[in-house]
Amino acid sequence: MKINRKKGILFWITGLSGSGKSTIASLIKDKIEKKYGPTIIMSGDDLRYITNFLKYEKKDRLEFSKTKLKFYKFITDQKINLIFSTISLFDSVRKNNKKTIKNYVEIYIKADVNKIIKNNKKKLYKKKSEKIWGINIKAEFPKKPLIQVESNFDEPLKIVAEELVKKIFKKLKY
Repeated sequence: MKINRKKGILFWITGLSGSGKSTIASLIKDKIEKKYGPTIIMSGDDLRYITNFLKYEKKDRLEFSKTKLKFYKFITDQKINLIFSTISLFDSVRKNNKKTIKNYVEIYIKADVNKIIKNNKKKLYKKKSEKIWGINIKAEFPKKPLIQVESNFDEPLKIVAEELVKKIFKKLKY
């Protein structure tokens, strides 16, 4: 993928809750910044907290994604890279991101929900909620992400992050 040097890069890291998205984002930041310039990290939770967005229905989340897209574009148009970790398992959101952000890098952290639960990765899965992605909310997993890595919990996330950085450097032409 050819990168436009006049814009920042949106590294969109998606996957189930507990798959390691935020940890991996933190682990790759320094290498991304060294190679591609100024970089910030943010999660979907961070942005919801900052904007006080507390709605969880699908229609509300899809509507909020339009506001978030304006934010991503604002950041990347200033030649700042954004590593954004989010569940956001909606095909339409990823399609809009790709259409709007010139330097859009879609990264899917594939993880088995049963392994996440077994490894006690998130208290969320212990709750008796009806709204858990991959359990009782149908997730729209990326069909053709630019990069996919597997978080299978057999190896440390540091190893997964190193594999991801290698794939990023190989895929992006700068």
